[in-house]
Amino acid sequence: MSLIHDLETLERTVLQTDPGFRSIDREDLDRHIGEARQDALADAKDAFLLSLMRLMALPRNGHTRLIPNTAISVLPFRFANIGTDVRLLAAPSGPAGAVGGALISINGIPLGEIERAAETVLAGTPQRRRVIGPILFAWPGALVGLGVWSGSGTLEYGIRNDAGRISALVPDMANRVPGSALYPRNEHGKADASWSPESFLEVWDYGQRGLLMALPSFLDPDETDLSKAIAKAASLARSRPHAPLLLDVRGNTGGDFLRTMPLIDAISGGAEDRRVGVLVDKFTFSAAIVFVALLKHRLGTRLELIGEEMGDGLTFFAEGGTIDLSSGAVVRYSSALHDWAGGRIDDTTPTEIAEKIVPVGSLELDRSWTGHPDDDASRDRLCREVLDSLNS
Repeated sequence: MSLIHDLETLERTVLQTDPGFRSIDREDLDRHIGEARQDALADAKDAFLLSLMRLMALPRNGHTRLIPNTAISVLPFRFANIGTDVRLLAAPSGPAGAVGGALISINGIPLGEIERAAETVLAGTPQRRRVIGPILFAWPGALVGLGVWSGSGTLEYGIRNDAGRISALVPDMANRVPGSALYPRNEHGKADASWSPESFLEVWDYGQRGLLMALPSFLDPDETDLSKAIAKAASLARSRPHAPLLLDVRGNTGGDFLRTMPLIDAISGGAEDRRVGVLVDKFTFSAAIVFVALLKHRLGTRLELIGEEMGDGLTFFAEGGTIDLSSGAVVRYSSALHDWAGGRIDDTTPTEIAEKIVPVGSLELDRSWTGHPDDDASRDRLCREVLDSLNS
């Protein structure tokens, strides 16, 4: 299969199906298609993938995007956006203290400039772009396309450790690994790229303070384990109707929010004085955002939102599907409107979702907090503080 075939597949399937493209100016759309066609005819795979990323990013809808991870090779560095910094989470070697440090430059170009150059190839909200963008910094082909590297010679990464010392990390350009080995399709921000939740529910009982329930994912291909976990969580919530609850959906990239409704019902059906906190971060997406929105709609001021801005807004296109391209990349496209801000539906919204959609308005943080996804001790300290405040 050729790169041209991949482009034609997108034109025929995605551009005709995804409602996000309805608002894109035809001239702008044709220009992006033309650029991708030129790269395909030149058999310039990396440039072609970047062109498709720009094309798919036009609707600024994060559920619609080209995912290059399985089609590219990257330097063996795992970068992720933690808090306000892009951190080096894993590397085979380098200066002492480099792993864990913040990326500040590549080839002397400040990271902020590179991020601005990358905005056009990254889909979704600014927060989603912070989540999916770090793969570009380890992908030599992308660094060429962004004007950071000429394609010959080496690269030099400026890494700042927590003490403020800056060191240079110069990789062996011949040492590359598959992009999917270090960058998962659903980015969670943990150091181990292959991490996946061991269960759909973890519970910590803080006695009179209340309960912490961690819900790391709502995606269950087997369609049984998530339902069992939600049933258990709902039973716990009902058994302690007055106890404050803290729910951790950081790193939850979504799944099926409809299957979480029993827990939402159990929480909102508790005592009128029950207060609930929810931990969120930039790695909270899709169905997990809907879960939070429904709780906010039912609980109002009794719900406290803690953490950082989530990965998407409340109005987006979703559903749809994925297409595996012959280049090795994956295209994610959408087919249905979700408007949890204004409560709107249209002819694309599935009936079972339309029945649940409510106008939430916005989800403003009540308390800002940024914790490393792997730092359980920091979360434990926060949980005790929050549960104490929910009890007051």
